[in-house]
Parts: sequence; C-alpha cells; structure tokens
Amino acid sequence: MKKDPIPKDLFNILACPICKADLTYNKDKTGLVCAKCKAKYPIKEGIPILLPAEK
Repeated sequence: MKKDPIPKDLFNILACPICKADLTYNKDKTGLVCAKCKAKYPIKEGIPILLPAEK
C-alpha cells in the first residue's frame, strides 16, 4: 500500500474549492477526488493543486 503523500493533519482540513465537500485520494494516491462533485486535483511533490479545471 502506498504511503499517504499529504500529512494527515493537513489532509483532514482540505475541501473541494468548487463545492466545499470532503476530498479523498484517488486509487493510486497521485491525486485527490471530491466526494460530491467528483472534481479531480493532482498532487505534485506532496502539494495538492486545488485549482478548478478551466472550462
């Protein structure tokens, strides 16, 4: 099992910038996925990039 790339205390306060719902790791822990709107956010060098996709 892959180690969590984001410290637990930081991960626990993260929220989706679009709908404010909780985030979960994707299957291989290389990104985050919103539990509500399903928006996806990458993790680069341990830093979550929480910028909404441009439309």
